[in-house]
Amino acid sequence: MQTDHSNASHDHEGFPWMHVIGFILSLVLTVAALLIVVSLSLSTTLTVTLILILAIFQVLVQLLFFMHITEQERAYQTIAIFFGLFLAAIFVFASIWIIL
Repeated sequence: MQTDHSNASHDHEGFPWMHVIGFILSLVLTVAALLIVVSLSLSTTLTVTLILILAIFQVLVQLLFFMHITEQERAYQTIAIFFGLFLAAIFVFASIWIIL
């Protein structure tokens, strides 16, 4: 009995082009954030706003290209995303608490 796995969404054959594209986009977004801070002399508010916008795009790239958010098993992905948000909130609030 032979099954056809040619249309499987978890097919691991071939070159991982989506990972390469995601990696390049991550590098571009990171370099853009660095250049905004280092090269441009913008106001603090505008700099932080641009960094936050780039951070949102970076999160989307990570979710789509590396965490495979569009694939099956949504319950596992939802739990993983909420756990990541929970950890991020802990780090942010703990850092603010330590600074103050």
